[in-house]
Amino acid sequence: MNQLISVIGAGTMGSGIAQVAASNGCEVFVVDSSQQALENSQSKLQSILSRLVEKEKIDENKAKTILSNIKWTDKIDEISKSNLVIEAIIENLEIKKKLFLQLESIVSEDCILATNTSSLSVEKIASACKLKTRIMGIHFFNPVPLMKLVEVIPTEETDGELLIKVNSILEGWDKSVVTAKDTPGFIVNRVARPFYSEALKIYEEGIADFATIDWAMKEFGGFRMGPFELMDYIGNDINYFATKAVYDGTNQDPRYKPSIIQKKLVDEGLLGRKSGKGYYDYSEKAVKPKPNQDGILGEEIFNRVIAMLINAAADALNGSIATRDDIDTAMTTGVNYPKGLLKWADEIGLDSPVTQLKELHTQSGDERYVASPLLIKLVNENSTFYS
Repeated sequence: MNQLISVIGAGTMGSGIAQVAASNGCEVFVVDSSQQALENSQSKLQSILSRLVEKEKIDENKAKTILSNIKWTDKIDEISKSNLVIEAIIENLEIKKKLFLQLESIVSEDCILATNTSSLSVEKIASACKLKTRIMGIHFFNPVPLMKLVEVIPTEETDGELLIKVNSILEGWDKSVVTAKDTPGFIVNRVARPFYSEALKIYEEGIADFATIDWAMKEFGGFRMGPFELMDYIGNDINYFATKAVYDGTNQDPRYKPSIIQKKLVDEGLLGRKSGKGYYDYSEKAVKPKPNQDGILGEEIFNRVIAMLINAAADALNGSIATRDDIDTAMTTGVNYPKGLLKWADEIGLDSPVTQLKELHTQSGDERYVASPLLIKLVNENSTFYS
């Protein structure tokens, strides 16, 4: 066994992290106060491994080894000899801070403590602890065994050597690791917001319906799913709360303002696939709406959404949230975009999104369409992101 990894929280994320660690030879403790959650985690993993054996992805010996590498327990003191603890519990700052304070009293000073938060400040979670140098964010994406991207989020006080150590562990688990500044939404959840919000704005303005907008983004952008299909797939509640977290965390920056439509769907329990209805109806007898496949309209929709996505990516780079390469890697591996947004911007020509944004800003007066200073600078210098 090369590492002792403990995962706090036996939900979908925690169980996925445990599976990946155990599959790569680590000894793993999965801790949860709920016996039911522990039993569910164990039985689900057994089912997953059985399916992998059936599909000949792994053999039976490998499946047995993975299971034997994991211990499910409700006794948190058992994690005392861990090399790395990853917290994957409810997104509540006070509960996480209380847990980290408890973890600090159990593990050795050499143990790295990490949070899998997707929306909370890592620094605020770390504030509960005495030894802040060993605390960082390690944000996995769901489903963890299939999604290659991991965002690693150091705080101002995180030890650089520990960061290198964690990156080495994660790369050993065959993950694509990017480093993000401790800012709302990190890379993916921040930069991806316009994919949904601008699509909703286009719908609100009566330009096109859900099906047409989805068709346009797939047809002209090569996206695997359109924004409304994807919101229904993710869960409209999850998507809305991610948007709200970024909006509130950026002092209510108008670019991240949640849509009234999104909130209405959540309030009505229309959460997408998991509730049977969202932007689309998923009942057996439902007729799938047909898009208006007007090429000019489709291209206009795509140009508008991609301009906002490129602007968000440029703004992330301008704010030193991540490097150029990490931003592009995050978007292709974290949300399966056809291309990295900054590379895509170079291909399109930077004057195209800037012109689009200026027109939208002039027409609407809406501050969400203000172009990133970096985009303006590069256009003025006749330069590119990858030059």
